Amino acid sequence: MSNTPLEGRTALVTGASRNIGRQIALDLASAGAAVVVNGVTDQQAADTVAAEIKDHGGRAIAHLAEVTDRTAVDVMVARATEELGPVTVLVCNASARGQVPFLEMTHAQFRRVVDISLDGAFHLSQACLPAMVDAGFGRIVTLGGISWHIGTPGRAHNLTGKAGLTGFTRALAAEFAGHGITVNSVAPGHIDTVRPASAGTSPGTPAAIPMGRKGHVAEIASAVRFLCLPDQAYVTGQVLHVNGGMFLGS
Repeated sequence: MSNTPLEGRTALVTGASRNIGRQIALDLASAGAAVVVNGVTDQQAADTVAAEIKDHGGRAIAHLAEVTDRTAVDVMVARATEELGPVTVLVCNASARGQVPFLEMTHAQFRRVVDISLDGAFHLSQACLPAMVDAGFGRIVTLGGISWHIGTPGRAHNLTGKAGLTGFTRALAAEFAGHGITVNSVAPGHIDTVRPASAGTSPGTPAAIPMGRKGHVAEIASAVRFLCLPDQAYVTGQVLHVNGGMFLGS
């Protein structure tokens, strides 16, 4: 098998300026894809990831865009197509968490977090799917999480968005399976990342994880990379849990 199975493909990774998204961008680039490094506010961070990809001989652009803004998404996808080629690999990683007790949560806070997950995936998928259909090839991977499977206090907004994202993923998987397009989700567990204090704490502690440790961003990124490969053409509509055994359900 080729060391660069995504050669000639263009991948768009949202929330790619840091943590899991950054590693996903690097992994897809190492597989040969040209990568759109998307962020929302930190141009320098996005530029740094793109530069790292280019330093290793890859092709990349950094583009800031709010995924809940359809016009901004369309502009980003158009630029990607012009500079790198049609986007046929999409990773919906952008997310907002926050931790707010439900009775203190405003509707605006609830909608903001839900919209990033759901509206973001909607806009991005509608913008990218026509090129995938034309190519007869496409890979869409959404990033869920263990929280909505086990329940976590203070995150009604995040869990609602992630649960809806799973339904969205399965709907697209069923609708586009006949076009050579797979749509799957990766659900990380307790991952060792750098996050603002407002994000709150992740569910579980190392002692509560059967493997006895937090996961690494590389372990999530490799799962995403796996689902994006051309030879994973028969895997679709699935949620791949990567959580060290914290969730053993189907």
